[in-house]
Amino acid sequence: MVHRKRTTALMRLTIAVLLSLALASPILATERGKVTNLPIPRFVSLKAKEGNVRRGPSLSHRIDWVFRRHNMPLEVIAEYGHWRRVQDRDGQGGWMHYSLLSGVRHVIVEDDLTPLHTKPSTESTIKAYAEAGVVARLGTCAPAWCKISANGIRGWVSKDQIWGVRPDELRE
Repeated sequence: MVHRKRTTALMRLTIAVLLSLALASPILATERGKVTNLPIPRFVSLKAKEGNVRRGPSLSHRIDWVFRRHNMPLEVIAEYGHWRRVQDRDGQGGWMHYSLLSGVRHVIVEDDLTPLHTKPSTESTIKAYAEAGVVARLGTCAPAWCKISANGIRGWVSKDQIWGVRPDELRE
């Protein structure tokens, strides 16, 4: 009886440890969308100047939000037919028609006065500073840095200062 209790307790502890490791570690295998076969989650941007965000994946569902920022980055977290479930950097969102979305990647600058460097290094020259909330086009991404451009100014920023790119994402 004692041996059985120890085994059960050990199994519960093992399951708890494995579950906590799975939740704490980054997602290694990406899920694929059943409609597009593209990775889920993934980042896209708002193609239109504004887009209705609905409670469900059809025109008959109520509009909960209207995103009004051209090129705003959004994260696709589900697919259903011609509809994509998206969320913004604050986790707000719902279902949008795919025609309102673009695969052209953009990011939002998170920190006020984020320096744009000439090279992916804190020792490099600072070209400009971006205000929090600036939407910029995403370019090349190295392990810790991404090149962005906004209003004709290009520069490298640390990934932790922008939203719209995965921490482990690399882009050429």
